[in-house]
Amino acid sequence: MSKTFRAWDVDQGWLLPASLHQFVPPSHLAHFVPDTVREALELSAITGVYTSEQGQPPYHPSMLVALLLYGYSRGIYSSRQLARAYEDRLT
Repeated sequence: MSKTFRAWDVDQGWLLPASLHQFVPPSHLAHFVPDTVREALELSAITGVYTSEQGQPPYHPSMLVALLLYGYSRGIYSSRQLARAYEDRLT
């Protein structure tokens, strides 16, 4: 039995722009929150917990913190509503 690979179509058009920065203007909050999380927050207490190489690679904690803070700034506090909002905005 041969290995199954994901489909690959080099002629497929882009589903999203090459950069997500093309979606929003430079002064938008969506740029401010991730920049602040990367530059101002110390997340070593969280990242230090990830020592095991088991399973799929996890999402980076700074990305998740930025996602939560942006959602909170928009009045979305439920994790399910947050996931639904990001799916709706990117599809």
